[in-house]
Amino acid sequence: MKLYAKTIPHTLPDWATTVTKSADLFEVEINDEHPNFQSLLEELETEIEPGTIGVKAEDLCSRLGFDLSNPNLHQLVEQAQTLISLIAWHPDYKQLLELGYQPDLNIADAQTALTYLEWELERNRELSN
Repeated sequence: MKLYAKTIPHTLPDWATTVTKSADLFEVEINDEHPNFQSLLEELETEIEPGTIGVKAEDLCSRLGFDLSNPNLHQLVEQAQTLISLIAWHPDYKQLLELGYQPDLNIADAQTALTYLEWELERNRELSN
């Protein structure tokens, strides 16, 4: 399981590892099979909605000391654009393309969708001013 956070504590539990830090975001890999992590989940378990038992991400991140601050949508779109660009230039992605990978939607489609979203956000910002 992976979590993405703005900030993390200097010391992580033995079942959590920082994988990457890019675009002001930490990617943390959680070994969700680890007994200590399972114990934490059991401790945080709650009724999320009637008849549904689980753990709220907010509760888990709070316990771990992760900051899942809610950036505005424009910031998230910028981060997504950065990550998509990193994917597009990644050697493993290029190799998949060379081997014949042809998804119905591709990286350019994702970039276009985010560009349209940016335009709409900008248009709404101008209308509200």
